[in-house]
Order: sequence, then C-alpha cells, then structure tokens
Amino acid sequence: MPKPVVPEEKRRRRRPTRSGVVLSEGLIVETALRLLREHGSAGLSARRLGLALDCDPSTLYRYFRGMDELTLAIGDALIGRALSGWRPTGRWRADLRAIGLRIHAAYVAHPQAALLTANRVTGRAHELAADEAVLDVLRTAGFPLPDTVRVYHAFIDQTLAFAALDAATLALPSASQRADEDKWDSTYARLPRATHPRIAEAAPLLAARMPSSAYPTALDMLLDSAARVLDDRGAAAVSAKS
Repeated sequence: MPKPVVPEEKRRRRRPTRSGVVLSEGLIVETALRLLREHGSAGLSARRLGLALDCDPSTLYRYFRGMDELTLAIGDALIGRALSGWRPTGRWRADLRAIGLRIHAAYVAHPQAALLTANRVTGRAHELAADEAVLDVLRTAGFPLPDTVRVYHAFIDQTLAFAALDAATLALPSASQRADEDKWDSTYARLPRATHPRIAEAAPLLAARMPSSAYPTALDMLLDSAARVLDDRGAAAVSAKS
C-alpha cells in the first residue's frame, strides 16, 4: 500500500536534511526538473532525487505517493510557470495567443520534462487555472458553449502537441539536431526540378522555415478559424433579429 501523504504544513516542521535543507514539494519538483535537464527521463528516480537532496529516498514518499505523482506535479509546475504574470486584457484573441505561446515556451524550456508530461492530465491547481482561464476567455468573448469546448479542445491539444514535438527535437543530441537541420540544404535543396519540381521551387523557403517551430503559425490559423466562427454566430444573430 502507498504511504499516506503528509499535509504540507506538517512537512515544513520536519527537521532539515543532512545538508541543512528543509524539504518541500516545490524544492523536490525543482530538483527533479534539474535532474531531467541533466540526465533525461532515465535519470529521474527516487534514488537520484535522494542523492541530490541529501535525504533518504523514502522521505520523498511523504510528499508524493510515487514517481508518477511527482511527474504530474512537474507538469503542473510547467503550466504554473506559463501562467505566472499573465492577466486577461479583454481581447480574446490576444489573450489566447499569449496563453498558448506562454505554455509552449514553458514546456520547450524544459524539453525532457515536456516529453514526460505533455500528454498527461494532472488535475492540479495550475492546470485547472489554465483551463478555467481559456474557457473564460472564450465564453466572455461570446462563444456559445459547444463552440467554446470545441475551440478549447483544439487549442490545448495543439499547444501541447507542438510543445512535445519541439521538445523532442531539443532533447536530441546537438549533433543530431544539426544533422536534421542540414538536410534542408544538403538534401532538399539539391533535388532536381525534373523529379521533384515542387520541393525544388520551395527549397530555399523550406530551408529558412523548417528548423523553427510552426506553432505560432498554427496558432494563428486556429485563432483565424475561431474568429470566423464567432463572426458567423454574430451575423446569424443579427439576421435572426431583422
């Protein structure tokens, strides 16, 4: 059976570790993020965390029921970083764009953690706050509830999917990253027009664009589509009154 998780206020009163550090959920998550950055997902374990925090690994289970619960806390921490300092402006499109770019940036800043958490549903405070914010932006803008849920679904999944895709690239060894990027010049740009006419004509533009993330473009396309839905709803409402 998993050990019961001790309430946060009781943990704070526990004596420090051997090196004088007082453990907290936040400190454990920050240390886990560092281990992921330095060693990848294979390097994240209770044993490594215990060594990094100078505590017995079993102590960690007073804060998390297991490594999976820690994984969810890591994902929630990334969303919390994304939301930190964000405030709605009342301009729905600008607000959604800002949220999306913030979440994407928070994940790709920690690519190993992103690969571990982008597909997870944490049910934790920061995730709930982000979902509430997105839904509120859409409803306040005037989207009917079914359209709100449809746009929310596409918005969240697109953001996390691009975060995972871009994080996977950043998690590659630098030599592999360079080799992949070089193929746009070394392979695509050298294809003859006789066999690959469309690639040949697009090759310079492909070489310029493909090494960067398509997320901002995809996000704008999604928001364009959502704006048309809202405009169509408004036009239909005016027509119904006339």
